[in-house]
Amino acid sequence: MNTPVTPEIAQKVLTEMFADWVKALDLTIISIDTEHVLVRMPLGDHLARVGGIVSGQALAALADTAMVFAAMGHGNSIRPFATTDLHTQFLRPGVGSAILCRASVVRAGKALVFARAEMTQEDDGKMVATATATFFAG
Repeated sequence: MNTPVTPEIAQKVLTEMFADWVKALDLTIISIDTEHVLVRMPLGDHLARVGGIVSGQALAALADTAMVFAAMGHGNSIRPFATTDLHTQFLRPGVGSAILCRASVVRAGKALVFARAEMTQEDDGKMVATATATFFAG
């Protein structure tokens, strides 16, 4: 029997099992269930590129990480996922206090999971980027 993945469990997994550079993004799992995950990434100088906007690399890492947790929530299971494909569309410069990423599973098979994510500015709700990914379920 699978146990639901709570925000507290997901945050612990993020802290204990993810690479230091991902942890440096200071992500917070706000909510997680079988339908979606919502992750917050506070913005700061360490994530800014020229012009003071959030770097595309940080947004891609946010989306990838959120979609992994969406896969965990969808399956009610903490298990490894390997990114096999990640496509990110940058729609506008990201600014403000934080970026929110809402991710969900489009389809989950035995070996592959397909997911999507939308990233918005926390301050005004404007969409900054979208992403899709395919994961191998290990």
